[in-house]
Amino acid sequence: MIRVRSGASFAAIFAQSKLPKSITTRHLHSSYDVAVVGAGIVGLATARELILRHPTLSFVLLEKEKELSVHQSGHNSGVIHSGIYYTPGSLKARLCVRGATLAYEYCEKKGLPYKRCGKLIVAVEQEEIPRLKALYERGMQNNVRDLSIIDAKGIREREPYCRGIMALDSPYTGIVDWRMVALTYGKDFEEAGGTVVTEYEVNDIATVSESPSGSNEGMKYPIAVRDKKGNEVRCRYVLTCGGLYSDRLSQISGCSSEPRIVPFRGDYLVLKPEKHYLVKGNIYPVPDPRFPFLGVHFTPRMDGSIWLGPNAVLAFKREGYKVYDFNLRDFADALSFRGLQKLILKNISYGLGEMYRGIFIGAQVKLLQKYIPEIVLSDVLRGPAGVRAQALDRDGQLVDDFVFDGGVGDVASRVLHVRNAPSPAATSSLAIGEMIADEVEKRFSL
Repeated sequence: MIRVRSGASFAAIFAQSKLPKSITTRHLHSSYDVAVVGAGIVGLATARELILRHPTLSFVLLEKEKELSVHQSGHNSGVIHSGIYYTPGSLKARLCVRGATLAYEYCEKKGLPYKRCGKLIVAVEQEEIPRLKALYERGMQNNVRDLSIIDAKGIREREPYCRGIMALDSPYTGIVDWRMVALTYGKDFEEAGGTVVTEYEVNDIATVSESPSGSNEGMKYPIAVRDKKGNEVRCRYVLTCGGLYSDRLSQISGCSSEPRIVPFRGDYLVLKPEKHYLVKGNIYPVPDPRFPFLGVHFTPRMDGSIWLGPNAVLAFKREGYKVYDFNLRDFADALSFRGLQKLILKNISYGLGEMYRGIFIGAQVKLLQKYIPEIVLSDVLRGPAGVRAQALDRDGQLVDDFVFDGGVGDVASRVLHVRNAPSPAATSSLAIGEMIADEVEKRFSL
């Protein structure tokens, strides 16, 4: 049976932080103008944008889980980034800066709680100062709001327990519950007339040569989107936003296996409640260009908790949030990929260090003490984890830009795959939705 999310289910997000376990079922039409596969924050933002632009078209959103936005969109740091790190003039920089502005405006309009608590990027060693100043120049070129460089005294004024010699102060950085935001996108989509179908795990996208049984529509809906249970939805066009499974969804319609999605798990520590006074806002390290990921940081959450981390280690399952989660296919796909092999060889010492710190949290605490010396091992507990869908090319390079694909054959002209929507996709989600909607309109002549 196909499960369809009702409007009442979306209303429940304001009464509780997750959707209810029970899902109301109602009649599902078999044919739509556009099917969007994947109800993470990017899929939801894009579906919302498309239906608002084209209210006379019919849209269906297909999600394999019982609830929406339960993976990357529900397992992230919750930060609203301001756009400091990214190459000036790049698409990623423009989308982040615009996305942050749109996110704040959207939260205000919808009455969603957020906090503009700011962020310090802190240099603790002299050798980090040139990199910090370069970040400042990047941020200024990206038109990041209210950015400034502060000295040790300024650091203590903003974060009394943080120690550093210089910092980049970004008061425009904030925090929000991104899953609540994503679910509100879904509510907008549903209220505009869209249909949201859960427990629909797509395993085939193909052209069809005849009309559905009992239909007088002719071949108006030439694409069939089928799930593992044998259900079928007919449509004119398909957009996939598959996140951790974006490469596999793309291969269904004949696309290349690259870029490959390799899952990296990030394990957080949490600061005990009696030590929350040590951290007021986001505290980040100066990025080291020798390493592929950002490094540990201090992140306040909307529920009042403080997350510390994360590390970055290869996940043995694409949706594996625990150390011992394992899936043979996911593990074999990752390790057999030449791109991952090259990435590991280039970063072997870094990777081993991340694994060590993931096992022995005292080593993680030592890194944290560089910024807040008062933190000790007894102040922290193991916390949640997230899994990042990292796109890699065959040379072992992190794919840091958006990748669209269509496939081959008759289906190619009617399918668009979003193969990579790089971090910070949540911050940029409304701007990304605009960009993908533009691409959909261009490709499908909507």
